[in-house]
Amino acid sequence: MRVTGWQCRVCGAGVDIATAFPWRCPNSTSLDRRHVLTMVAGPPAPTVPAANPFIAHDGDLAWAAFADANGLGLDERVGLVAELDHAVREVAGVGFVPTPFGRSDALSDALGFGDSGGVWVKDETGAVGGSQKARHLFTILLHLVAAERLGQLTIRPPLAIASCGNAALAAATLAAAARWPIDVYVPTWMGDGFGRELDRLSARVHRCERRAADPPGDPAMLRFREAVAAGAVPFTVQGPENALALDGGRSIGWEIGEQLGAATLDRTFVQVGGGALATCLGSGLRDVVDGARIVAVQAEGCAPLARAWDRAGDDVADGPAALAGQWAELMTPWPDPHSLADGILDDETYDWLGVFAVIGPDGERPVVVTESDIVEANRLAREAGFDVSPTGSAGLGGVLATIDAIRPDEQVAVVMSGIAR
Repeated sequence: MRVTGWQCRVCGAGVDIATAFPWRCPNSTSLDRRHVLTMVAGPPAPTVPAANPFIAHDGDLAWAAFADANGLGLDERVGLVAELDHAVREVAGVGFVPTPFGRSDALSDALGFGDSGGVWVKDETGAVGGSQKARHLFTILLHLVAAERLGQLTIRPPLAIASCGNAALAAATLAAAARWPIDVYVPTWMGDGFGRELDRLSARVHRCERRAADPPGDPAMLRFREAVAAGAVPFTVQGPENALALDGGRSIGWEIGEQLGAATLDRTFVQVGGGALATCLGSGLRDVVDGARIVAVQAEGCAPLARAWDRAGDDVADGPAALAGQWAELMTPWPDPHSLADGILDDETYDWLGVFAVIGPDGERPVVVTESDIVEANRLAREAGFDVSPTGSAGLGGVLATIDAIRPDEQVAVVMSGIAR
């Protein structure tokens, strides 16, 4: 669907699609960040014959609608995507193409599914940066470069991101491809493997310790917000910090719908940290698959989304629009995030309203999985041939945790996103 503008889920403020840098709701402030812009959908848009999803879905993407509204025609937009994609390939060895999706016979057999059911896997481990994160970030970069070519950006401010792994790698990869400076704010416990990769990509890495005067919340996110307040671009995967992060991420859902063909899905299990993946996958999938059901999965050591669902109680049935005014009460920082799946240890599910929206008022409560389920899911995934991290296979943990309630003839899907390092 063609994007015609932006509107805040919380306060209703609107932003014209022609506006440059629509990162945050205009009513979001340092004292009240509980706002998030969402895309206003217009009429259906044609697809462009191309393998690259950012070319094929030009008519569906907000960055392209912005560029079009400011006079950048289709040929120029296609050329811009192709140019940046070529630069990404030079850095990462891979560009933006549809990633594999299909039934995993090994997982289906291991979990006791019948021939008419099974586990379908969207494998993002071979994507740019080894995860789906670059999908979210590429539309931010496209918006920036389009604004640059339109004369609306004359000096390149640094990019900034807060991340503990996959998102940081994706951001640093894209920044290196565009030759754009980037500051990466990470927790003190980030793995050395990620650190070496970030150094190789020339990212400026800042390990963030908690300071005595810090308010509750992730210290890396606090330092990131300070950098943005000082002029950096929020090159991040949290919708409340940059609405464009929820633009290109939808391509993963569109692809699954296109790759399904005549098959059907009963449920799609999605690991949830900050919530952008579930929000975008669910939104994109619902665009192309009627009745798509999303099941959110969190680790028992960090489950703010599930806690918010429980706190909302019967009000969940009223939908996210009715819950938006209760943000401060429902979504609060998790006190001690811990799990082997360290990439979903966001102490807040920043895009919780989006996740609630794609689950739907009649959907399933988020599944909270044990550490043993996370470990077992990763073992099964790797034995089935997926070179995936515990974070990237955590959605499969949700299948394990609920397997007694899943019929052998059901078709369930998971996303493997986050290559093992």
